[in-house]
Amino acid sequence: MGTCTKCKQAIPDGETLDPVASKYPACNKCWAEWKEYQVMVMNEMRLDMSMPDHRKLLKKHEKIFMGVLSPDGEIIDYANEDNRKPDEPKT
Repeated sequence: MGTCTKCKQAIPDGETLDPVASKYPACNKCWAEWKEYQVMVMNEMRLDMSMPDHRKLLKKHEKIFMGVLSPDGEIIDYANEDNRKPDEPKT
């Protein structure tokens, strides 16, 4: 099946992966770690999953966590109230 992008371990051919995890691919252990970590990211950054920008940001964190994206990109801190209204122009 391949090698996990997070832990770099071989993923057994018979292992059933989450459909999203299989795209990286990520082993079940690392994917479970991400599922726990994403809750902390959502809470800490106060992400609202009904907002496309917030979902996009969570996906970016997922890719960084899985080792397929460098953390150099700009990350918006939605815990800062000034950044919470993406529809309003910045003044």
